Amino acid sequence: MVLVDTSVFIAYFKKSGSVPCRKMRHLIDNDLPYGICNYVYQELLQGALNKNEFDLLKDYLEPLPFFDLKYGRQSYENAARLYFDCRRKGITVRSSIDLIIVEIAIENGLYLLHDDKDYTMISEVSKSLKFY
Repeated sequence: MVLVDTSVFIAYFKKSGSVPCRKMRHLIDNDLPYGICNYVYQELLQGALNKNEFDLLKDYLEPLPFFDLKYGRQSYENAARLYFDCRRKGITVRSSIDLIIVEIAIENGLYLLHDDKDYTMISEVSKSLKFY
């Protein structure tokens, strides 16, 4: 199962033709399972330009599988520890949400599909993170 990040949806909707977009097209064309998390849901909805676009996005996203953190406070501690470990290696992750999305992917055994260099940098520290 693949967890799709906001960055891929944005590129996909803009028809950018990037590698992550082609992978997203492959998922859709081959009816392969993918899902999102609540953070991706919120980021996509808040990017809507008008009510019609908001409603279209909501209708498109709602049937997808939603994944979440599994271990309560420990999950947030794990994400914070990953940030700490990244900083110790000279990597500054710009978004706490990205760390939580990584933790969601790891805890649920998901492959992450992204178009964001922060995830690539995080993977240098977290060997548990798998990409699609």
